[in-house]
Amino acid sequence: GLLAGCTQLQYYDQLLAGQYQLMQQRRPLAEVSADPATSDALRERLALARQLRDFASQHLRLPDNNSYRNYADLGRPYAVYNVFAAPELSLESYHWCYPIIGCASYRGYFDRALAEQEAQRLRQAGYDVYIANIPAYSTLGWFDDPLLNTFIHWPVGLMAELIFHELAHQRLYIDNDTAFNEAFAT
Repeated sequence: GLLAGCTQLQYYDQLLAGQYQLMQQRRPLAEVSADPATSDALRERLALARQLRDFASQHLRLPDNNSYRNYADLGRPYAVYNVFAAPELSLESYHWCYPIIGCASYRGYFDRALAEQEAQRLRQAGYDVYIANIPAYSTLGWFDDPLLNTFIHWPVGLMAELIFHELAHQRLYIDNDTAFNEAFAT
């Protein structure tokens, strides 16, 4: 009905606004590294991330594009907040359907409060709900995904895994198959 349509519009509005904000905050790695206000620790992590990014393209045959060649500080600990749901006592995931990517077993929000609202709506409808704090995500090559403050200081192995994982989504993504996509990228 009309309420569902308004909810959908609100969802896509926050998605567009959040993605726009993220893209506006990104800066080329060289610019961030040259900035006197950049800490030595961040400068070192950006250099390491650049090496990981180059390795991904040269040795793993992951996309050689501008993703992870910029940096953005979002001013928050997570990039997005994903809502997962299932009927009570069930292992069958609730699915949301989207243009372009098809259906997925989660719904992402840039604002934790909006994720909480969706979780509450689903709980009232009888679903078990979990909200996951997500440090990064892939736009599947539609945009140049930046390195983020949400994971730049992770241990080297975890940061490498995350960058490779998100680039793998750009290499192959099957509509309507979250389980396959996550298994492939891992």
